[in-house]
Amino acid sequence: MSIVYYPSVFHEEDGSYWVEFPDLDGCFSSGKTIEETFENAKEALGIYLDKEGELFDRKIKKPSSVEKIKMKYPNELIMLIEYNSLEYAKKFKTKAVKKTLTIPQWLNDYASNKNVNFSNVLQEALLNKFNL
Repeated sequence: MSIVYYPSVFHEEDGSYWVEFPDLDGCFSSGKTIEETFENAKEALGIYLDKEGELFDRKIKKPSSVEKIKMKYPNELIMLIEYNSLEYAKKFKTKAVKKTLTIPQWLNDYASNKNVNFSNVLQEALLNKFNL
């Protein structure tokens, strides 16, 4: 999992806002307020980096420096937006995934008699193992 920061350019237009990421073609969002636009920008960045990087196995451009972006957009608000792949996954990749596992028969019988929820036990064990 990784954390990266991409520069974004906020534009005001007719009382609302829109934001673009100059390094990421087609990555943009909008909102009624600057705060809403900021939150939408974080989500748009996550969707873009997650889908482009993982599903399509494409190379993602490295972030430009803020100074370089300021030269291109001298009168606009420039903000660095964080993408934390672990936090993004925890928030948006919550669909249950079926896993097949193998345990000894005696342990299966013992746990079944105790009404153990195997899915919950595995989730808790993995969260503990990785200190999440």
